[in-house]
Amino acid sequence: MSVKQLSVFLDNKPGRLADTMKLISAAGVNIRALSLADTKDFGILRVIVSDAVKAKAILSEKLIVSETDVIAAEMSDKAGALSDILDILKDADINIEYLYAFTGSKADSAYVVLRVDDVLHAEAVLAGENIPMLSEEELMGIF
Repeated sequence: MSVKQLSVFLDNKPGRLADTMKLISAAGVNIRALSLADTKDFGILRVIVSDAVKAKAILSEKLIVSETDVIAAEMSDKAGALSDILDILKDADINIEYLYAFTGSKADSAYVVLRVDDVLHAEAVLAGENIPMLSEEELMGIF
């Protein structure tokens, strides 16, 4: 039950992020989750949006964009919940390449977006441990 994430490569210069956000919003696409990692010269904006196909088409006209399958797992909004998920993946020898987390409007819940080395295996392991994973439709409805 993976979701599509777009990774956008940006020059690390004033206004690049603002310009990118304007492209997405002007297309009528809503951002559901995002992460920005940077180096001295460039950044990688990772976004989950309401319409990945549309956003990718718009952004690809001016920027380098890639699409990746990630897992959006639900967890309790309490101390230790993320550690529990990470331990499950560690015990299954699944490598986490990166992650970012967010909360939504559902009380007592938080969400973690995981990029792992084997999405299908991770989904099976998490499902076996009764960790809820969001579909793209569910992810769009949590806010």
